[in-house]
Amino acid sequence: MQQLVFATNNAHKLEEVEAKLAGRIKLLSLNDIDCHDDIEEIGVTFAENASIKSKYIYNKYQVNCFGDDSGLEIDALNNEPGVYSARYAGTHGNHAANIAKVLESLGDNSNRKARFRTVISLIWEGEEYFFEGTIEGTIRKTISGNGGFGYDPIFQPNGYDTTFAEMTLEQKNNISHRAIAVEQLTEFLNSL
Repeated sequence: MQQLVFATNNAHKLEEVEAKLAGRIKLLSLNDIDCHDDIEEIGVTFAENASIKSKYIYNKYQVNCFGDDSGLEIDALNNEPGVYSARYAGTHGNHAANIAKVLESLGDNSNRKARFRTVISLIWEGEEYFFEGTIEGTIRKTISGNGGFGYDPIFQPNGYDTTFAEMTLEQKNNISHRAIAVEQLTEFLNSL
């Protein structure tokens, strides 16, 4: 079985991607290759940040790998938080503070259109390929659900009456931005 390094140690992301790969490729995390480096995301787009991660790992370890960058874009906030989604309120990964800042920034704004976007940069045998997934939805005024992570408790995808945080992992994996991008990635890998 071929191996592929996912340039992350985010357990939620690993779980989502592993579910999509369904045992076709052995997915390794940064911990699995003993990489504990802090890869600084200094890009201004999702594609740039994804590429920074995959190139760093490929150049250092010479392994097939991919990096991703994802975020929430809210129309009424000029597509913020965007690439700053994980650190929107200042501290990286403080989901509660990030959600609070989004809800405060939106206030009673009636335009609550938003989307989650994921861009994957795959480096396979030294060549870089990009895959992108988006899902449109709206931002709820209150938190709902205990599942998922990040902004999932306030994001309601179009066509559903629940947030990502109210869905099972399987339900979310069938429609999420990451699932769409990973599906493109797996189709590419299966075509090799």
